[in-house]
Amino acid sequence: QVQMTETGGGLVQVGDSLRLACAVSGRTLSRNRMAWFRQAPGKEREFLAVTNWNGPTYSDSVKGRFMVSEDFDKNTAYLQMSSLQPEDTAVYYCAFYKSGDPQAKQSYAYWGQGTQVTVSS
Repeated sequence: QVQMTETGGGLVQVGDSLRLACAVSGRTLSRNRMAWFRQAPGKEREFLAVTNWNGPTYSDSVKGRFMVSEDFDKNTAYLQMSSLQPEDTAVYYCAFYKSGDPQAKQSYAYWGQGTQVTVSS
């Protein structure tokens, strides 16, 4: 059984940085593509980043501010977020890629429960 647990969310100020973690069990991180999404209240779940064999792909909304990394020994993925803004407030999710468009949420088979990030001005 695949389990994914996001941690690291919280309340921060504008311009702060935060690192989210996604601990995975039941599947080997190094053999799968991982993605990060977020969902703000009343909005659709938004693609942020996905790992690729030749380097991550980022959405325009976070490119240059967010960075994904993976620790295969710990089977854990990370999302390092910097220069946070109020519009970054959302629940953040990690997910395992299944097939199809990597930027579409329907392409992912397993999801974590999410972690709340709130950016206060």
